[in-house]
Amino acid sequence: MKLRRLILPALILLACTAASAAPLPSVSVNFGKSPTGPGLSTALQAAMVLTILTLAPTILMTMTSFTRMVVVMHFLRQGLGTQQTPSNQVLISLSLVLTFFVMGPTINEINTQVIQPLNRNELTVDQAFERTGAPLKVFMLRHTRKKDLSLFLRLAKAPAPQTKADVPMAALLPAFMISELKTAFEIGFMIFLPFLVVDMVVASVLLSMGMMMLPPVVISLPFKVLLFVMVDGWYLIVSSLVRGYTG
Repeated sequence: MKLRRLILPALILLACTAASAAPLPSVSVNFGKSPTGPGLSTALQAAMVLTILTLAPTILMTMTSFTRMVVVMHFLRQGLGTQQTPSNQVLISLSLVLTFFVMGPTINEINTQVIQPLNRNELTVDQAFERTGAPLKVFMLRHTRKKDLSLFLRLAKAPAPQTKADVPMAALLPAFMISELKTAFEIGFMIFLPFLVVDMVVASVLLSMGMMMLPPVVISLPFKVLLFVMVDGWYLIVSSLVRGYTG
């Protein structure tokens, strides 16, 4: 069924939930039969699609590179002082495009190991959930600081994991998020510095000329935009963000 192609994010969320949740009473669900074996009914597929439409923002922000991308973009706009240019829609769209680019290898791995075998009825739903979480866990561990992960393992009073597969998702998710926020703020600080220098120079010149009633921000804005264009700022920032994951 074509609807099966839309259950990837649902598999991601359910796999992470299953990895971190306490044991629950077993529940038996009949998914029906297909010509080659057990299959998901159309009604269940539709329910999973509706579920993912609701939970997609949470999945996007907690398990992908989207948080770092969008925070850095907002730092850039604040540094430029251009108010609503680029608009929130533009910044979020650019962050989404960069996120899909960065997450491409992980998504392709999930598609190869989970979605396609599931479409061919070579996997059970439980096996699909388990396989979906593995590539995401590898991606998040690669970009999570050991200090942050140790903090949440200690707070959860969880035993030290012997392998990467043993890391509980309940501790990995918050550790990954604060690691991403720290990195985004570091990049934002480096972005702010040259714009701050421009503001200080313009303010000093205006003060020396006795033009104290003229807001320095109004004069410095075109100089900051010119500086950003001359150094090809979009190229530098986007290449830095992407190489932070793929380099």
